[in-house]
Amino acid sequence: MKKLLPTSTVGSLPKPAWLAPPEKLWSPWKLEGDQLLEGKQDALRVSFHEQQLAGIDIISDGEQTRQHFVTTFIEHLSGVDFKNRKTVKIRNRYDASVPVVVSEVSRQKAVFVDDAKFLRKQTNKPIKWALPGPMTMVDTLYDNHYKSREKLAWEFAKALNEEARELQDAGVDIIQFDEPAFNVFFDEVNDWGMAVLERAIEGLNCETALHICYGYGIKANTDWKKTLGSEWRQYEDIFPKIQNSSIDMVSLECHNSHVPFNLIELLRGKKVMIGAIDVATNKIETPEEVANTIRKALEFVDVENLYPSTNCGMAPLSRDVAGGKLSALSAGAKIIRKELGI
Repeated sequence: MKKLLPTSTVGSLPKPAWLAPPEKLWSPWKLEGDQLLEGKQDALRVSFHEQQLAGIDIISDGEQTRQHFVTTFIEHLSGVDFKNRKTVKIRNRYDASVPVVVSEVSRQKAVFVDDAKFLRKQTNKPIKWALPGPMTMVDTLYDNHYKSREKLAWEFAKALNEEARELQDAGVDIIQFDEPAFNVFFDEVNDWGMAVLERAIEGLNCETALHICYGYGIKANTDWKKTLGSEWRQYEDIFPKIQNSSIDMVSLECHNSHVPFNLIELLRGKKVMIGAIDVATNKIETPEEVANTIRKALEFVDVENLYPSTNCGMAPLSRDVAGGKLSALSAGAKIIRKELGI
């Protein structure tokens, strides 16, 4: 029988300090060559083991083999210059030095497939793999070739679809597309963003998920959140389009956010990954706090469609804090299962 309220992380987990300097994004590798490959595999083992110990039901790679959730995929595509960078404003929020699209982009080889095969060998549990969404990829570089966000996004969707099909063949059960840009560029999401994402999931038989959050717990994001007022209704503009899409599962940020729970009603029929862990604080939630978030969500989504998870990735946190939060997530889901007798 399928376990109800299965828990998972949404994205990254902290890397071991011997692999990369801790508690930062875009953290440089401390190893190189064969040692780096071995180190990444060891980190994958450790990450799996820590999720297992915390009682997590759907295992992810914790993004141990990539420096960043977007740029690592882009690095493996042709047509992108990483040496002569330009500075752009990411999601209208913060400046970053990014690569430049100089010619036609295409995927020459698999990016994460070997890593996924390695993780698949470690466990019989369901595994989930995250890929950057096309619109967020477009927002994380400078385009000097296509001169059109939409045209570039279609090319990225094609490359992502090739990767996703190979990940599925490698035994991945859920492929998640990370689209924080969906929370900013609403008109584009409705004009072409959702159509482009449909292209990325074309022909997949595994489950597909869409992750839309308010970002990592970094200063640029927390400052932005302070400007959003007492109710965060950004999801309202895009959920109707998502509800009509082929995506199976949608993740949303709930714990310690100002997202009204009744917005989940707009996703009726979809599976919902409910963010019950705040990644923007070092405070570890109590199991009861997690249970309370799940209870609120259950008013708007059937129990068989609810997947308790984190709000976003936890790469910038310490391993102790992240581990504590994962254990709280599992314990909170357990409380609700007991209450419901499931």
